[in-house]
Amino acid sequence: MAIDPSRPFKPINIAVLTVSDTRTAETDTSGDILAARVTGAGHQLAARKIVKDDAPTLAAKLEAWIDDPAIDAIISTGGTGLTGRDVTPEALAMIREAREIPGFGELFRWISFKTIGTSTVQSRAMAVVARGTYIFALPGSNGAVKDGWDGILAEQLDSRNRPCNFVELMPRLREK
Repeated sequence: MAIDPSRPFKPINIAVLTVSDTRTAETDTSGDILAARVTGAGHQLAARKIVKDDAPTLAAKLEAWIDDPAIDAIISTGGTGLTGRDVTPEALAMIREAREIPGFGELFRWISFKTIGTSTVQSRAMAVVARGTYIFALPGSNGAVKDGWDGILAEQLDSRNRPCNFVELMPRLREK
């Protein structure tokens, strides 16, 4: 598991979606961290938005971005907890043709355990691929965004990562 400098880096277009009833553009620190890490890694920030914790509204925004050919991946932050207003996993379940990537949530909780201990069981972080677009749902805390990006996404969204990565699978994601 390492970056192979002999392989070319292929930047992808990533949209960042914050799911929150209370955050604004001025107070969205986890979205800011995520956007900075996306561009700092050499990828393009294709879009950024804040959406309320409402499953149909969230699903509609995700569907629109999935169908946008200028967006390769979506990373959301927020809405993955256990309260009644945390509806990101439910919104992902509403997405047409979504296929879960179970290892993402499992690995996220393993990484998060090192930071916050058993409190990680309260996270419903997850990922899906829908109609050729990756969607990664992270919790809304700054620490969770750092854990998710630094511990998983920075490598898996880097085309040079060996032995394999999400980017090299992109041309085949729409296969039937």
